[in-house]
This record gives sequence, C-alpha cells and structure tokens, in this order.
Amino acid sequence: MQLFYLPFVKTVFISGNFIAIEKFSIAEWEDIQDAVAEQIKTFIEKGGEILKIEENTTKKLPITIYAETTPNPAVLKFVCNKLLTKNMLECKSIDDTIASPLAKKLFNFPFVKEVFIDENYISITKYAITDWDEITLELRTFLKEYIENGNVVIDEALLVASEKNIKQQDDYFDKLDTTSQQIITILEEYIKPAVQGDGGNIMFESYDSSSKRVKVILQGACSGCPSSTFTLKSGIENMLKQMLNDNEIIVEALNA
Repeated sequence: MQLFYLPFVKTVFISGNFIAIEKFSIAEWEDIQDAVAEQIKTFIEKGGEILKIEENTTKKLPITIYAETTPNPAVLKFVCNKLLTKNMLECKSIDDTIASPLAKKLFNFPFVKEVFIDENYISITKYAITDWDEITLELRTFLKEYIENGNVVIDEALLVASEKNIKQQDDYFDKLDTTSQQIITILEEYIKPAVQGDGGNIMFESYDSSSKRVKVILQGACSGCPSSTFTLKSGIENMLKQMLNDNEIIVEALNA
C-alpha cells in the first residue's frame, strides 16, 4: 500500500468505509492529516484498488459423513449432512456408473460390489473378502474428501432413461389405474421412509387386478438381505390388505 511510503505511517487498518492510520511520533496530526486525506482521495479517484480480495476457488464445503449399519450385513449406509441427489441411482457394476463419477470411483475399491445412492446417503455392498471394521474408515474418508471438494456425485442430466427411472416420473403415475396409484401412494408414504432408514429403497413394479398380485422391487441394503424379503413382504401385504380393504392382495418382493 502506498501509505507506507510515508515515513510517519506505522499501521494501516481498513474496514467498511474507513481507513484508520497509526503514526509514529515523528510527526503531529495537525501537520499531516490534510496531506494524507488528499493522497487517499486522489488514489481513489484514479481508480486505485484499496483492498484486493482473492477468491478461494478451492474452498471446501462443510461435510459430515457417518456410517450406519443396516439389516443386511453386507451393506453399510454412509449418511451425508447435505442432499446428494433428487433421483436415486443403483449401480450393480461399474457399467451402471455413467451418470455418477462418485460411484465409478467407488468401484475402484476391490471390496465394493454394489453402490446405491439416494437423497443424502450412499449404501455400499461389499464382497465377503473383507470385514467392515477394516474398510469403513477408508470409505468414509474418501466420501468426505470427494464431496467436500465439490466433485459431482450424480449428473442428473446423464441419468439413463431406464425403465426404473421412468417409473419414478409423474407421467408414468398418471397413466396407471386407480388401485396401482393407491398402492404407490401407500408405499411412498408409509413404507419407503422406513426402508430408506435402513439404507434401501422400494419401488412399485406392477399390479395384476385379476390375481390381486403386487410386485415390488427391493434396492440398496434391502436387495439380497436375508431377512428383508420376508419381513417386507409380510409387512407390506398386511398394510395393503388393511388400507385397501382387500384381503386377497398378495405381495411379491423382488430383489433388484
């Protein structure tokens, strides 16, 4: 700053709309204040830059990641303190990771078998070659650093218009019969929140009015879980029978 070229200037403080100057005792203010004020005025009028603020383009986001166990011993749920996606994505292999750079990187870990991303969590299915206590910290650290650095989790524009994604859209819902719409509403309001809490997801697949058979797809931690298929089938079936007042309804739970 040019003010320091003046021999009596000791300290300069800039804040808001003022500049404070501390001087050495070699001069008195009544002898120098007018000259200093005029120098500052001239500097500003000529377009001088008073304070240069450099933007930190690598500023990290405040991210917290914690791990939760799920009913499926092969799956661990990693929860983030921010929304990751509005559309869920299931990756059974690296071939399914076109829309998710994060999922693609996760498959570089030799113990990662499947990846499921929805809302603010990532459910990871591992191979039996290792135990969770050996890899949880490594995965949590990787996820935290990846998201903190602003990297893309899911590119919504690249989500393939697969049958699964189409069935999440309003247009698909509007074309269904009334009973199917009621079933989806019940699943979304009463079943899905509990399933998501366990790191999984449930999707409506179909309803056959002649056989009264409802098919649902289990994803994430629920897919392949030793207990979830029976537990969910029983719970969903009883709820649908009660809420739709139809004791003939049968639920078939399919693993994705």
